[in-house]
Amino acid sequence: MSFAKIYTRGLLGLHAPLIEVEVHVSQGLPSLTIVGLPEAAVRESKDRVRSAIINSGFQFPTKRLTINLAPADLPKDGSRLDLPIALGILIASGQLPENTTNDFEFIGELALDGHLRPVSGTLTIAMACQMAGHNLMLPSENADEASQLPNIKVFSASHLKAVCDHFLDLHKICATKSLEKSFENQYKNDLVDVKGQLRPRRALEIAAAGGHSLLFKGPPGTGKTLLASRLSSILPPLSAQENLEVASIYSISNTRHSFGQRPFRAPHHTASAVALVGGGSNPKPGEITLAHLGVLFLDELPEFDRKVLEVLRQPLESKEIVISRASRQITFPANFQFVAAMNPCPCGYAFNQDSRCQCSADAIKRYQNRISGPLMDRIDLHIDVPPLKPQDLQDTTPVENSATVRERVIKAYDLQMQRQGFLNHALSPKQLEQYAGLDEASQKIMAVAQQRLNLSARAYHRIMRVARTIADLDVQNQIQTHHVSEALSYRSQNQ
Repeated sequence: MSFAKIYTRGLLGLHAPLIEVEVHVSQGLPSLTIVGLPEAAVRESKDRVRSAIINSGFQFPTKRLTINLAPADLPKDGSRLDLPIALGILIASGQLPENTTNDFEFIGELALDGHLRPVSGTLTIAMACQMAGHNLMLPSENADEASQLPNIKVFSASHLKAVCDHFLDLHKICATKSLEKSFENQYKNDLVDVKGQLRPRRALEIAAAGGHSLLFKGPPGTGKTLLASRLSSILPPLSAQENLEVASIYSISNTRHSFGQRPFRAPHHTASAVALVGGGSNPKPGEITLAHLGVLFLDELPEFDRKVLEVLRQPLESKEIVISRASRQITFPANFQFVAAMNPCPCGYAFNQDSRCQCSADAIKRYQNRISGPLMDRIDLHIDVPPLKPQDLQDTTPVENSATVRERVIKAYDLQMQRQGFLNHALSPKQLEQYAGLDEASQKIMAVAQQRLNLSARAYHRIMRVARTIADLDVQNQIQTHHVSEALSYRSQNQ
C-alpha cells in the first residue's frame, strides 16, 4: 500500500479538532514534504521521525513522501503529530498492516532514538477522543492524565517500537485503567489562622456563598492577603465535571494543578494584559482562565497598570474572554471570583487618621484614582480591614475553621441551586424581581441609599444580589430590612 491515513488531534483554544494525517509514498527522488499549514515544530518533525523510525529497527522509505495534514486551512502546531506521522509512513511503506489503526487516535513527540515524550493538552484531546468513540494511544507519561476520563480506552507506550509491536500483534499493550480521583477539598490554608477581623471574615463568607467579587482595603499587615488566600478553602467542592473542566484548562496550559481543588491565582502586579486575559499568535489561556471556577486575587491593586486592569471589566460581566485574531476567534471560559486588596494611600497608613501617614490629599487621590470608577462599580463588597489590637493577636480563644464556615456556605449554595440553578452573582435584573423582591420598608431603605450614595443601576443590582445571599445564609426566603442594611454597609463606605 502506498497510502495511509492516521487520526490525531490539534488544539484550538479548549477544543481539539480532528486532524487526518494522510501519507502518500510515490516514485521519485527521495524527499519528504509536509503540507496543510504546518508551523515550525511540525515542519521539523520530519527529521525527528526519520531518526526515530531507523532507530526503532524499521526502514525509512527512499522514495518521494507527501504528508497532508487535513483540514488544510487549520494551522497545525506542536510536536504531538510526530507519532501519527511516523505510523503513517510505516503503514504507507508496507511495514505495518493497514486498517489496524482505524479506531485509534495518536499523539506524542518522538525522540531521535524512538522514545515517546509527553505533550500538553492531553486531557482536552482525550475528551474529544471520547466523544468520537475512538481509542487513544499516547506517551506513558500522559497516561494518568488521560485516564481521568471514564468510558475511554487509553493505551500508553514509552517507545515507537512498542506501538508498532502492538499493531504487529507481537506484544499487545493493555489499556490503562481509569483512575478514581478524590474530589475532597484539602487546603493547606485555613480560616483558623485569621485572628479577629470579624467583619472581613463575614464578608468573605458572603462572597463565597454567592460568588461575589470582593475588595479588601487597609494598611499593611492587617491580614488582607491572609484573608483572600483562605477564600478557596470555604468554597463548595467542585463536581466531577467541573474538575475535568479545570484540569483540561491546565492541561493545555501545561501548568501544574492539584486535582480536586479550586484554582487560586495571584499574578504579580507587573503582569501584562496578555498574561492576565490570554493571547499570543497562537492564543493561550491567561490568568483569568486559569482561575476559572476558582479565585483570581490581585494584591496591591493600584500598582497594576491601569490599562491591564481595564481588560477585566468585560470578563467580570460575561464570565468569558474572546480573543480575536485575523484568521479566527478563540473563546476561553473566565468564570472566576475576583478578589483584590489595596492600601489606602501610597505609604499605606492613611487609615483612621493614622499619624504615620505623610501623604498629601492630592497624592492619596491620585493613588486611589489609578482604579477606574467602572471597575470599582463591578466589585460587590468593599471591606475595610483595620489594624489589629494587641489583645486580638494574643487572644487564644478558638475561632471557626474553614470546614465550619464551608458548611454554611454549602447550605446557601444548595438553596440557590434549588431556586434558580446558579449563584446569586449571576442574577439578571428580571430575575432579581422574581427571586429578590423587597417589602415596603426595604424598598424605602434602598430608595434613600440610591439617592444619598448616587448609586448606578449596576451598583443597585449588585447590592440586591448581596442582600439575597445574606438572606440565603440566614435561610430566609424573603429579604428582610437587616439583610438590605448589611448589604449596603459593604458598599457605602467607598461611594
